[in-house]
Amino acid sequence: MAITSEPRAASDSSGVDPDGADRPDVPGIVARVRATYDSGRTRPMEWRLEQLDGLVRMLTREEERFTAALATDLGKPSIEGYLADVKATINEIKDVRKHAPKWAKPRKVSLPMASKPAKGSVRPEPLGVALVIAPWNYPIQLLLNPMAAAVAAGNAVVAKPSELAPATSAALAELLPRYVDPEAIVVVEGDASVSTDLLAQRYDHIFFTGSTRVGQIVMEAAARHLTPVTLELGGKSPALVDDSADIEVTGRRLAWGKWLNAGQTCVAPDYVLVTERHRDALVESMRAAFAEFSGGDTRGTPDYSRIVTQRHATRLEGLLADHGGAVAIGGEADPETRYVEPTVVIDPELDSGLMSEEIFGPILPVITVDSMDAAVDFVNDRDKPLALYVFGEDDEVVESLVERTTAGGTCVNHVILHLTPSTLPFGGVGASGMGRYHGQSGFDAFSNLRAVMKKPSNPDAKLAYPPYTSMKERILRRLA
Repeated sequence: MAITSEPRAASDSSGVDPDGADRPDVPGIVARVRATYDSGRTRPMEWRLEQLDGLVRMLTREEERFTAALATDLGKPSIEGYLADVKATINEIKDVRKHAPKWAKPRKVSLPMASKPAKGSVRPEPLGVALVIAPWNYPIQLLLNPMAAAVAAGNAVVAKPSELAPATSAALAELLPRYVDPEAIVVVEGDASVSTDLLAQRYDHIFFTGSTRVGQIVMEAAARHLTPVTLELGGKSPALVDDSADIEVTGRRLAWGKWLNAGQTCVAPDYVLVTERHRDALVESMRAAFAEFSGGDTRGTPDYSRIVTQRHATRLEGLLADHGGAVAIGGEADPETRYVEPTVVIDPELDSGLMSEEIFGPILPVITVDSMDAAVDFVNDRDKPLALYVFGEDDEVVESLVERTTAGGTCVNHVILHLTPSTLPFGGVGASGMGRYHGQSGFDAFSNLRAVMKKPSNPDAKLAYPPYTSMKERILRRLA
């Protein structure tokens, strides 16, 4: 069961000798982290808060190092790297740090009459050692956010950055031990085979962000040890544009969703469903937005990211070469420089790669539908998406579209932004993933929510004990 690199796959960073000379001792690393956890070091709330403070200090002090690494790996503009990877992560960790002491306390629950006299509570306990495998597209946020949740819940962590973001991975591996407990929070670098070695070990929780295909491999490996998993996967996230939508604003926001990180975002809109009445106007709105974003020179602007590797750019070039639709905007791809132009394709063939694969790039198919009823059917005939977007000014129609579809998360009249608030659980459903994190959802994901009932020794009514007389049975039936 080997993991191979692919878009958002569970692979790792640079610095590993291909012959294995510098291959990390994965079993030894995991054993040492487990020994640290077993010592009880990670359980006190004071230790947990110290680690969270350390993560915030690292991100604050090393901001320039991280944004430079993101620029190297993905061509990210400095402000985009700061906002999407550094600042978003700082905000999440600060929120977790603020509330972790409360979340960790026993939660009182009411008990039914049949259980009384008694007291009930739910006690969050750390699970143990967590493995966090991060992708390359947001390599800081998607490693440190789940790490923070695991640490806040009192766990030790083995963290695996992506090989496809080598500069960021190297920065994390170098800097993290300076700011957090290096015996309880360990970064393991290596190629995809190291991911396979990591998955062969026993953990108490595995958190994976990546592709659906690799998610299946992770889940299969976890099943060997009956290890619970959180899988943050992907898929094709649709955008439904109702006739009541503000078309100019809708086009601009859809264009931004594909411009951000050159479309390499798990919740980027993957295709648009719109009626013929507004299709052309929507496309023109996106054209205007792309022109505004680029200043008329998309290739030359410093505000547009690059595709992570030449191989991934070549894959996108292939999707553009065979789709059967009409290219309305863009269409240029230069794998050698990892450049793919923001592109809109109208009505590609539904069995083409554009409509059967997660695009994970700056290409947006626009599908013409007869009505929003047809759009709902189109969405529901496919795998449940990680995100679903609805654009419209008619509240009743918008609510109907949300009610009649299913997705891991939904944003109305915008894209992507629903994953930023700590108070909104983030995760997928079906093929787009399982489990939730952010805020308390992340804390609970890495916790054993232990049920505890306390009963006094007296009274000790013999009513519930055999022998069961007819009178006892009548009373028990009424109390049950």
